Amino acid sequence: MTYRDAVHEALRDALQADPRVFLMGEDVGRYGGSYAVSKGLLEEFGPERIRDTPLSESAFVGAGIGAALGGLRPIVEVMTVNFSLLALDQIVNNAATLSHMSGGQLSVPLVIRLATGAGRQLAAQHSHSLEGWYAHIPGLRICAPATIEDARFMLAAALACPDPVLLFEHLYLYNMEGGVPPGLERVDLEHAAIRRAGKDVTLITYGWSLYKCLTAAEALAAQGIEAEVLDLRTLRPLDDAAIMASVRRTRRAVIVDEGWRSGSLSAELTTRIVEQAFYDLEAPVARVCTAEVPVPYAKHLEDAALPGPAAIEAAVRSVLARDGGG
Repeated sequence: MTYRDAVHEALRDALQADPRVFLMGEDVGRYGGSYAVSKGLLEEFGPERIRDTPLSESAFVGAGIGAALGGLRPIVEVMTVNFSLLALDQIVNNAATLSHMSGGQLSVPLVIRLATGAGRQLAAQHSHSLEGWYAHIPGLRICAPATIEDARFMLAAALACPDPVLLFEHLYLYNMEGGVPPGLERVDLEHAAIRRAGKDVTLITYGWSLYKCLTAAEALAAQGIEAEVLDLRTLRPLDDAAIMASVRRTRRAVIVDEGWRSGSLSAELTTRIVEQAFYDLEAPVARVCTAEVPVPYAKHLEDAALPGPAAIEAAVRSVLARDGGG
């Protein structure tokens, strides 16, 4: 199946399993979703549960918060992460805070799905990676399903969570094909996953950048460098135990983050590694991030701005050279 199919099946399963679940957002119904993820669901479940909304992110995210407070299990789709900024007040000042501000009397079991990332020549209005911003906010759980199995099963785990969960689905992943391991029926929202074992350096990443890291790791292996690839999966809360365990094994770390470098998730990860595993490191932590520009439209400029396998390989070789290991 494709990543798109996996998300579609996850939505369908959720709607079938619980009558409280409904999907709402721009073009999710008659159009079938901007990325065809919800195609056919309106015909199967009807307009009460597959709800097309006006072009007002603040309004329909707010409606989702209200529905969650009222005992329903809304799934709100925001067409791109850039447009979520129009609902920032609802997400940050309401969804994230109501449980705390009510002394635990209220919960907001809301799931917001957001398309994120670049690589499709959609220019600066549709291509930024702002998940690191949301990972700054207490009260939210931030997840980035990168694999077919996570796309298939992470939604169910998110719906079971009493707190608001934001699922960031990278645009470039929707057409990716793959399978679900036999017997797998659930995933959690707690743990990072090692996608490739290695002994010389840890590549820490998430989302579409996972596959760039795997490509770089294969090229490095041909040079005799074995890179471990750690998929964060959940960006808040971070799985510190898995991160530190991998870094302590390899003694070197390169963080690959499609967000901008300044004030980024990569900066937070670097600091945590320095705070918790400084004396295990053989070289300074390196970062590979998007260039500090609005994501360009032109293909050659977009490619140049984004982290890529060649830049990841170069960062690894630089880290190894810093400690005499390369």
